[in-house]
Amino acid sequence: MITPTTLRSAATADFPALSLRPWREDDVPALVEAYADPFLRRWTAESPDDAADGLRWVARQRRGWEEGLRFAFAVLEAGPQGGPGRLVGGVVLKRPVPDGASAEVGYWTAAPARGRGVAPRALEALTAWAFEAFGDSGPERLELLHQEDNGASCRVAEKSGYAFRAVLPAAPPEFPLSGHLHVRAAGA
Repeated sequence: MITPTTLRSAATADFPALSLRPWREDDVPALVEAYADPFLRRWTAESPDDAADGLRWVARQRRGWEEGLRFAFAVLEAGPQGGPGRLVGGVVLKRPVPDGASAEVGYWTAAPARGRGVAPRALEALTAWAFEAFGDSGPERLELLHQEDNGASCRVAEKSGYAFRAVLPAAPPEFPLSGHLHVRAAGA
């Protein structure tokens, strides 16, 4: 079993440090606020609309950790003096299976944090953790999927060392349009 953990991404010259930790109930108000953004809702399969939805969503993320099939992290930007700050996004490692060749990563960024390097830094922290935490029985590669018309996700993938591999056919309802497959191999 993989123990829930907190990951870190160092501050840059322009932006504060990030911490990535498992989701908690006290994240729900900020989660619901982030998902009120129509742009974010366009790219996500599930959108918590209110506190009750948010609590169910957080409970599913917790079950994912317990079942070892989904490792979701809230991404927080450090506050003043390095203390806990505001929710700026989320990242997830999906469906890793023992001795499985691959697993999938995903991410999103809250509207006020876009353009601040949150997604690439959080994805890099998640990627390093995924390859390290699962060791030799972990995935040999991580896959990142996004709709073909999501240019921002394509740029994040490229910045994070996930090489473009293929155009994928539409797979409704999760991917109603064709998509891109990006891959990062262990050790890359």
